Amino acid sequence: MLAVWGMAIGVKAQYVKKSDLPAIYLETFDGNDISSKEVYKYCRLHYVDEEGTVTHYDSVSIRGRGNSTWKLSKKPYRIKFLSKEKFLGKGYAKTKKWTLLANAADKTMIRNAVTSAMGEFCADLHEEGADKSLPFNPAAKFVDLSLNGAYQGTYQISDQIDVRAHRVNITEQNVPLATDDDITGGYLLEVDGFRDGKWFATSTYNSPVRIHYPDDEEIVERQTTYIKNHVNKFEKALASNDFTDPEKGYRAYVDTASLVDWYICTEVTANIDGFYSTYFYKERGDDRLFWGPLWDYDIAYNNDERVKSEQNLNSSVNSLMVDIAYSGSREWVRRMWEDPWFQEKVYTRYKQLLDAGMVDYMQQKVDSLQALLSKSQALNYAKWGINKKTYHEMVLYSSYDQYVSDLKTFITEHCAYLERAFADRKPTPPFVPDDFFYHIVNAKTKKSIDVSGSSVMQNATDNNRASEDWYMRSVGDGKFLILNRSNDMALNDPTPGTSTATTNVGTRLNIVEADEEDARQQWEFLPQGTAGYYNLLNVHTQHIANLSGGSSDNGASILSYTNDSRNGESLNRLWYMVPNGKLPEELTGVEAVEPDEYALAYNPVLQILHFGSSQPESLTFTVNVVALSGQQVGSFVANEQFSMAGRPSGIYIVSWKVNGKPRSVKFRK
Repeated sequence: MLAVWGMAIGVKAQYVKKSDLPAIYLETFDGNDISSKEVYKYCRLHYVDEEGTVTHYDSVSIRGRGNSTWKLSKKPYRIKFLSKEKFLGKGYAKTKKWTLLANAADKTMIRNAVTSAMGEFCADLHEEGADKSLPFNPAAKFVDLSLNGAYQGTYQISDQIDVRAHRVNITEQNVPLATDDDITGGYLLEVDGFRDGKWFATSTYNSPVRIHYPDDEEIVERQTTYIKNHVNKFEKALASNDFTDPEKGYRAYVDTASLVDWYICTEVTANIDGFYSTYFYKERGDDRLFWGPLWDYDIAYNNDERVKSEQNLNSSVNSLMVDIAYSGSREWVRRMWEDPWFQEKVYTRYKQLLDAGMVDYMQQKVDSLQALLSKSQALNYAKWGINKKTYHEMVLYSSYDQYVSDLKTFITEHCAYLERAFADRKPTPPFVPDDFFYHIVNAKTKKSIDVSGSSVMQNATDNNRASEDWYMRSVGDGKFLILNRSNDMALNDPTPGTSTATTNVGTRLNIVEADEEDARQQWEFLPQGTAGYYNLLNVHTQHIANLSGGSSDNGASILSYTNDSRNGESLNRLWYMVPNGKLPEELTGVEAVEPDEYALAYNPVLQILHFGSSQPESLTFTVNVVALSGQQVGSFVANEQFSMAGRPSGIYIVSWKVNGKPRSVKFRK
């Protein structure tokens, strides 16, 4: 029976709002509290909406819910209506079953709601025409709850994770199942460390997979066999030697968009139980497994002291959950991290989310929920206490605002850490020099390759030292000359005699006059690992540039050294490139700076710089010539010639101004 009452037609005065939130009043038929999470009992439910209008629901069933959270003083509940109800209104599910989350382990009480909002942010940021990555995000409607006349605190109405429209909206299978029914979907599954309900252990990783849908009382053996075999196919492909192959490996069995976004959300929330409990589902006629919904985040965002006791960490702010969280689906993700595609995809998608403003969006959501719960949380903690340990809280404060501030700080700092952490796991791409000078920095000492005279060594990185700046000139086939900015001389391996990759090592590198034909001056950049590191491989000797002894001293030599299996491990051999200023535009032959007015040319035979113009009378501006080191060579008026005879070979910069607009080009003598 359903009736809507208004105050003017006799609604009981006790059914009123207690704060700015709607209110729910539950009255069990027997007048007793809810003592079981297995057995329902009947109650009446009175819902007071934002305007104060009361809706009465009769013969509602209620029981406890949760695993460890059911043992807490502030209990979570599940309610079930007699018939399907659109309890939260338009845009939400029409169904019998709903949850009342106590969020007792989360002093902010908003971690689940913020995570659901993040899922929506990810889902909305998708390519045009593509499906949403995380389309099913649980509701978060906050209310003040009373049971049998006793106020219980701030609660969150949320969806039960089940199969239906506005929840996990996949194909529902027939009950009873006909012989010729298609049993390829839908299925709602969970990697469930608690091993509740109907579950099976997978054949490769021994992961406990619970079947949530079809329900325990409706599923038949051939459905169980089908979905078990299908998940095992995914695991077998993931564990295979071909696991990185998009058709033979695990990607043939997963929806990659939902997989990547679910994983990123697990890391953003720092959910230590994110792999212990992982929801995923399968649609009919589709071999892919889809990931989500996001669920159960009350101990996420650095709200679990087990990080301290079991991981020996003061905080999870600078940790990846794939490294420290409890197992379940974690072994799947660890295997995926060995796939360069996954490494690249996680990094690029996370950068896309950051650039789209995800962190600001989450912070704004926190602020709005803090304001919404302002009065209700005060009532809640007057009952339950705000500075008492309830579950696994990492910190205790004396005010609600302090807990919220702690959450916001963690989101900002952890998201910044993840950008670095994902970049470190991103595969090092082939090095393609851009139009920059580069510092070549050692992975161990963070010092740069420098020159003194003709000798090559390391020195403390200094962005103002031209001798630490290098630029690369391609000589084809992925080979480069590495040229020093201060003198335009080339990095060289002078190892004497005939050598192989592992012989005649230890010669100190030097710089010499550039010669593109000399293989001793030709280098390849060999990508190593996932941190943007490279080996510098000399084409002639097949040796690797190595910091002598791994010394941190300024002036330590850079040696021609062994090329072997330790190339990716020894920090002495690993280098990374840091841009340090744009290269000037290079002048090759004749450069038409203003095609209709004038052009600059260099005659290499006569070694003369000069301008040409259809209007010679316009060539009245002053032109400066500067060596790449920054030393002034000379100047001339544009209608004159300038001789480069007697100047050393190298790169020079020519600059001038026309109508107040600066111009510069670079040429090689």
